[in-house]
Amino acid sequence: MLIPVCVIMVMAGCSGQPTQEQIQASRYHIANDRAHKDIDVRNIPDAVPRPPAGDVKTDPYSLNGKTYTPRSTAAGYVRKGTASWYGAKFHGYKTANGEIYDMYGMTAAHKTLPLPSYVRITNLENNRSVIVRVNDRGPFHGNRLIDLSWAAAKKLGYQSKGVAQVKIEGIDTSPEGMLAFKRATQKTLKSGTDADSLVYLQVAALSSKDGALSLKQRLLAMTDTPVQVIPSVKDKLFRVRMGPFSSDQDLLETQSNLEKYQLGKGHRVFD
Repeated sequence: MLIPVCVIMVMAGCSGQPTQEQIQASRYHIANDRAHKDIDVRNIPDAVPRPPAGDVKTDPYSLNGKTYTPRSTAAGYVRKGTASWYGAKFHGYKTANGEIYDMYGMTAAHKTLPLPSYVRITNLENNRSVIVRVNDRGPFHGNRLIDLSWAAAKKLGYQSKGVAQVKIEGIDTSPEGMLAFKRATQKTLKSGTDADSLVYLQVAALSSKDGALSLKQRLLAMTDTPVQVIPSVKDKLFRVRMGPFSSDQDLLETQSNLEKYQLGKGHRVFD
């Protein structure tokens, strides 16, 4: 990203102040957004919180004479402030976590949250929320609190403005924290529906019963999730559904598997 990429260069032996081009990057991002306006970010799933599989980066670091001491965990972290974003200019470059930055992924840069960690971001102007994975350092410009990927900013509805006022809530990825997160997510899945409603993923609606049964067998071969074929007299279609799902995490992981097998992503239905 803008300054965080420079942080990596500083750690590697680079010196000097950010260039004027870097300082003006936010203007570039807003103009560059026009090239991506047709991308439907609703099909990009939020990050799925998971306990860290390897080392977590919490080492102190210095930039421009200031030392930053990262937190040991994102649990309990709640702040309100300004969020910005970064996009195509840094797409494909390494983040402070050593991963490759993907402007279409659901990631973020923060000065003191551990790498990696997960947070929920809520745009206070429209109440939209996303979950992102923090894998980069920054922002170090002005009073900005967090930098989101282009996709995350667009899902929150502020990519064309450059900044937004947000609420940041750290997600506890300890075993106890993950259990609480799954329970909370399950409530979110049923929000706006009858309390007894179950959540399914409809993969297809086919006119051929044989085709629907064939798809069912293909799905059962790639997952342990129950699969149903539901006939409809009204439109004479055979709907292939997976589920029910008890958490948003399970549903998103199933959608990811469907994409790997080139079966689309399906859509949620309640029953």
